Amino acid sequence: MQLMRYINLFARTTNVSTTKVFSYNNQIVFAVPKSKMSLAIGKGACNVRKMSETLRKKIKVVVMPDVDDEDGIKKFVADVVAPIEIGGVELKGGSAVVNGGRQSKAALIGRNRQREKELGDVLKDFFNISKLRIA
Repeated sequence: MQLMRYINLFARTTNVSTTKVFSYNNQIVFAVPKSKMSLAIGKGACNVRKMSETLRKKIKVVVMPDVDDEDGIKKFVADVVAPIEIGGVELKGGSAVVNGGRQSKAALIGRNRQREKELGDVLKDFFNISKLRIA
């Protein structure tokens, strides 16, 4: 129910409708089509700032790729985990391998594997990628 409230607030604030919203690393992430990205962010990031003040949480807006677009999925993962630098994403069948350095790997996994679980859930829900591994 909470995610539905976030979607409604996002639609009212930005005039962009989306069904893709999730929580990652104590942030609320909205995925919108590439053509609506600038409208969603607003001039000078005013829409993002307004929603962040209203919800008292950090807000991030990322581009939602097509389901079959492998490069788009790689960019999506990089945008979601930013500012953490990743080496790349390899997609093999129903699994994904995210490559990162030593510090990046620790940041991607998170305390008690929380961030890894969140990213795995996102990939499973949106792209039907059942297995996530961080290397």
